[in-house]
Amino acid sequence: MKCLSIIAIAILSLTACTPTERGAAVGAGIGATAGAITTGTKTGAAVGAAIGGVTGALIGRARDGRCIYRDRRGRTYRAAC
Repeated sequence: MKCLSIIAIAILSLTACTPTERGAAVGAGIGATAGAITTGTKTGAAVGAAIGGVTGALIGRARDGRCIYRDRRGRTYRAAC
């Protein structure tokens, strides 16, 4: 039952508003899983979640829903994907 609750919370966290929040939620989930698997302790899961959350937020902030394109002259610009 406890695992189902954790999975439900993780799925609900993916409905976050901004790419930064989604990145933080996904990163924290992956980090917690990796920390728990590698160390086998709650402390390892907590440290993994913290590191994954920060990393995911940084990655999510970099991805703002815009893509990088190149025009005919070789110049790059950002526009909506």
